[in-house]
Amino acid sequence: MRSWISSRASARSVRNPAGDIVAHAHSVPFALDADGRGELPARGWDEVLGWAFSDLRRGVRPDTVSAVSVVVAPHAQGHGLSGRMLAAMRANAGALGFREVVAPVRPSAKHLEPRTPMEEYARRVRPDGLPHDPWLRVHARAGATFHSVAPASMTVAAPLEDWRRWTGLPFDAAGDIEVPGALVPVRCEPEHGYAVYVEPNVWMRHSL
Repeated sequence: MRSWISSRASARSVRNPAGDIVAHAHSVPFALDADGRGELPARGWDEVLGWAFSDLRRGVRPDTVSAVSVVVAPHAQGHGLSGRMLAAMRANAGALGFREVVAPVRPSAKHLEPRTPMEEYARRVRPDGLPHDPWLRVHARAGATFHSVAPASMTVAAPLEDWRRWTGLPFDAAGDIEVPGALVPVRCEPEHGYAVYVEPNVWMRHSL
């Protein structure tokens, strides 16, 4: 596994003819088989990043690469760039000697069904057997398999003033608030002056 220290974080990007970046992808290596681990974490994206940087500080040798993000500019979507970025991430990990890429996937159409349980949504398939969700489908076509739902993959807790500024919503009633683009509702607690968003993701595993 050559160059594992210098490749602790990896980024790939695509530019248009004008030189503007229209897509980028980031990944990090970490030690999945380290003591106390062995399973992909329920806290998904949040925890795997913590593991990666903890391993870096302590000099722990990584054995797995996790995707962190794949972003495609809105005007460039629908042209297969997400698949290209995923392929580049897989190729980079393989070239560095890794045998698996894992991804805490944020399903791209789940925000249309914020009240649907992620477990139900993630297992929904089309007649051809591929996932119903477009982004999960890109991973499946690349050879990934569904592993599990990470029920608390990303957590954002902030004062109500911040949520109002971010969303333009009043956030003045206790309970679950649907926010455009969010995969699940945000829990609003006006008596405490806070709201909390706990986002589930889907662990997909890519063998290389």
